[in-house]
Amino acid sequence: MKSRIPLLYGSAAFGLEGTLGTRIHDIDECRKVAEYLSSKGYHEYDCARRYGDGSSEEFLGKLRDMGALEGAIIDTKVLVAVPGAPGDHTPDKIRASLQASLEALKTDKVRVFYLHHPDRGTPLEETLFEINELYKQGKFEYFGLSNYYSWEVAEIATIARLKGWVRPTVYQGIYNALERNIETELIPCLRKHGLKFIAYSPMARGLLGGIDPSAPAKGSRWDHSSSVMAPGLHARYKGYTETFAQLTETLKRHNLSGAEVALRWIQHHSALGPEDGIILGASGLQQLQDNVEASEKGPLPDEIVDVLQETWVVNKGRSPPYFTPSR
Repeated sequence: MKSRIPLLYGSAAFGLEGTLGTRIHDIDECRKVAEYLSSKGYHEYDCARRYGDGSSEEFLGKLRDMGALEGAIIDTKVLVAVPGAPGDHTPDKIRASLQASLEALKTDKVRVFYLHHPDRGTPLEETLFEINELYKQGKFEYFGLSNYYSWEVAEIATIARLKGWVRPTVYQGIYNALERNIETELIPCLRKHGLKFIAYSPMARGLLGGIDPSAPAKGSRWDHSSSVMAPGLHARYKGYTETFAQLTETLKRHNLSGAEVALRWIQHHSALGPEDGIILGASGLQQLQDNVEASEKGPLPDEIVDVLQETWVVNKGRSPPYFTPSR
């Protein structure tokens, strides 16, 4: 039985060794991942021009050439040089980014084309005009936003409606049992304006999967010696694990892993519904299989749901805003 909420594979894991965020560098291993997903009935891939310094999209293109992406649906995002820096959403850069993505992916269109992070230095109407032009040319099916304030979502949706341009219908953001800030403001905004929500980092960058930030695995995203992401992750989640004692004890009593609990929580106890989506990442085939199987299981025992709620309440004050990007 497939998961209640659709799963997308986070193909940021694919790419050349030494590039941003990649963990699976052998194309044959990537092929095995794609074949497994297809065998389970999952065909959706999330990507971005930035992932793997462009090599994540290139790996998907190679998989397409190998015949491993039959029936696959791919979403991607505009290139962001520095998240939050001005200038990435000028018409020329948006067009060049999408064209580079299509060439790397070896396709003539993607399903969703996202604005990955806000560019507050380029007038919105210039950006949205170009997005609409690319939409009219058939380069993508749906327009998406990621890491925006809720009021920016409302503004973009309103401008698009008044101009008769393609409206955003998808929002991608961080959401998990430890980070629920989307629930109070963003989710109501999305529902009002007709956007579905795609969650990334359902295991809080591995914290709910058992990662110990004080002793990260060598070469992992938490490893200061090898990951440009490490400083931001340590700052983002500082102090979280100190509040896990009750949660850890409860999971042991129920003989459940933190990863399984995180994935079952977001499937059955979160603010999401079957119209939304969840991005699963994995450093290898076995981890992906475990995550898919966990996602397909039923609701959690009430005791675990209650302890997760208590853990969220304790950490709510340190939880970063939903519009603070973590990838």
